Amino acid sequence: MATATRSEFDPQAFLATVGEGKTLSTFHKNETVFSQGDVADKVFYIQKGRVKVVVLSEQGKEAVVGILEPGQFFGEGCLHGHPLRISTTTALEDCVITAITRTAMLAVLHSQPKFTELFMAYLLSRNSRIEEDLIDQLFNSSEKRLARLLLLLANFGKDGSLQPIKVHVSQATLAEMIGTTRSRVSHFMNKFRKLGFISYSGKIEVHSSLLNAVLHDKPQIRRD
Repeated sequence: MATATRSEFDPQAFLATVGEGKTLSTFHKNETVFSQGDVADKVFYIQKGRVKVVVLSEQGKEAVVGILEPGQFFGEGCLHGHPLRISTTTALEDCVITAITRTAMLAVLHSQPKFTELFMAYLLSRNSRIEEDLIDQLFNSSEKRLARLLLLLANFGKDGSLQPIKVHVSQATLAEMIGTTRSRVSHFMNKFRKLGFISYSGKIEVHSSLLNAVLHDKPQIRRD
């Protein structure tokens, strides 16, 4: 008689279910997940929706430093000694988010290699993105930074295809993310639309021509 084998650990099933040290919550549009200065004792994983990450300076100036999407973790600073949150995270649309206590997160990282592999892949991908963002800020014009940001928001690197940007991202938010003014963003967006790089139909739709212009460094998008 064959003995029953234990089912393999499934990281996605683990993240999608409620259990010891895990909760699954819905956050509505504009609802805060956590605020800068809150106690950091959980790691979060986005099942559905997008989240905006904002940092507030000591002078009271806000800066949008990221927009997170399904399949991404956030709040992992609690795993390496951050006692307080260093940013505020807000739902850009209705979101479903898994919250995992620090204790439960460390336990599964120590006991489940498949989950550790998933989490490490996320950390490496995020680190590469941070390096690319730094290079982008140092060497590219604000126009080219906007083009790259629109491509990232449209998930151009995920499956080789471009998608409409499904959430409302204001020109002020885009300006904060690339370090320029809202009026400059408005000017560039109008230019991109006239060139056929983007279109508006209730949401921003990014066309493949924008990707081609960035990759081939076409003169329509200025470097300086």
